[in-house]
Amino acid sequence: MEGKVVIVTGGSSGIGRAAALEFARNGANVVAVGRNEKELGELRKEAKDFGGTTKSHLADICEITQVERVVNDTVGQFGQIDILVNAAGIILNGSIEDTVIEDWDKMMNINVRSMFYLMNRCVPELEKSKGNIVNVSSVAGTRAFPNLLAYSVSKAAVDQLTRCAALDLAPKGIRVNAVNPGVTVTKLHKRGGMNEADYKKFLEHSKSTHPIGRVGKPEEVANLIYFLASEKAGWITGVTYDIDGGRAQTCAR
Repeated sequence: MEGKVVIVTGGSSGIGRAAALEFARNGANVVAVGRNEKELGELRKEAKDFGGTTKSHLADICEITQVERVVNDTVGQFGQIDILVNAAGIILNGSIEDTVIEDWDKMMNINVRSMFYLMNRCVPELEKSKGNIVNVSSVAGTRAFPNLLAYSVSKAAVDQLTRCAALDLAPKGIRVNAVNPGVTVTKLHKRGGMNEADYKKFLEHSKSTHPIGRVGKPEEVANLIYFLASEKAGWITGVTYDIDGGRAQTCAR
């Protein structure tokens, strides 16, 4: 990854943060995009401590003009884009009966629309570099869960976006893949409204719903993202990879 230029959305926390650090640790120039200035600053400091290079980019990826700024500033500073990691996302609970349209639109905008547009804008640069894209989906994209309607639909859309884009972009030499994590210890659920006590219960219960007997770590997902973005995965495209301790293989429990 030495000298590669990597854009990582959702870079201020969770899987995006772990991915940004993994790329920086291996010599890439990382542009970490997020909405929390303090957390982006902490990421930059941690990378600097081990000699990595990260640039913080405070932006709301739902805003088209800010997506344009991220892409243009990255090319302006580094001259290229080699890898795009779409890790930004949110989760909100709700069934077909009680999901309000505002929550539906919010999840579709953040989890799918912003990802599509960033991919779309990065294609010209990725074609020059023969680069690739890794999207962060979820086990909820491949399996149905109760009271998780809009989130599950948004992640299923991410999976199909990944597959369709992979076919469209293969002739340009651009690979597109996705990872589908199970429950991973991040701030996702708490930012979605779960309090600390309920989150602890959720993590404990998740030990029984994941056959391997535990939840995941952001660094584990970041390792798979890094592999898919590397030359070692040069013949892999259009694939959505489960990384979930076996969760996608189970039935309701």
